[in-house]
Amino acid sequence: MSHLVALGLGTNREFNGLNGPGLLASACVSLSRFIASMRFSAVYRTAAMYVTDQDDFYNMVVAGRYEGSPRSLLNAIHSLEAEFGRDREKEIRNGPRPLDIDIELFARRHIVQDDLVVPHERMTERAFVLRPLLDILNKNADVNIWPKGFYREKLESLADQKIDLCMCEGDFRKLVETVRLK
Repeated sequence: MSHLVALGLGTNREFNGLNGPGLLASACVSLSRFIASMRFSAVYRTAAMYVTDQDDFYNMVVAGRYEGSPRSLLNAIHSLEAEFGRDREKEIRNGPRPLDIDIELFARRHIVQDDLVVPHERMTERAFVLRPLLDILNKNADVNIWPKGFYREKLESLADQKIDLCMCEGDFRKLVETVRLK
């Protein structure tokens, strides 16, 4: 059975000569191995939260269909993060990282486990998740199983968080296709 999922992606460190939107595009090509019918938000440049003495992040959200359980998705994205140079054992929590992927939403499921909470427990305090999530919700009727009005209200309460458009969705989609053709 296929489930509609939303994943938040972020990066603020180079990996193998890739950074920013280029690294996110490469990650999306890799995500397409297990996420079908992927839709992209725009890419945003955002100030780091929690550990603020680090470079800005590039953030986005993708939505698509996943065949499997929330646990198998978590395992798959952790493997993908490692392919892109992330080492959770050596990094500072909320510090710089080449790739961070969070499960923001998994269908309409509510999951609370030690290492997996869905919807993501901090998504409503993060403009860098809500702004790109709304990009997807505003353009795709088939992903509107999630409460767009609720997320819009939460985003409005976060107006003090820095979030700047870096690349529109159409340009990002072209970048993904360029990476895919390499």
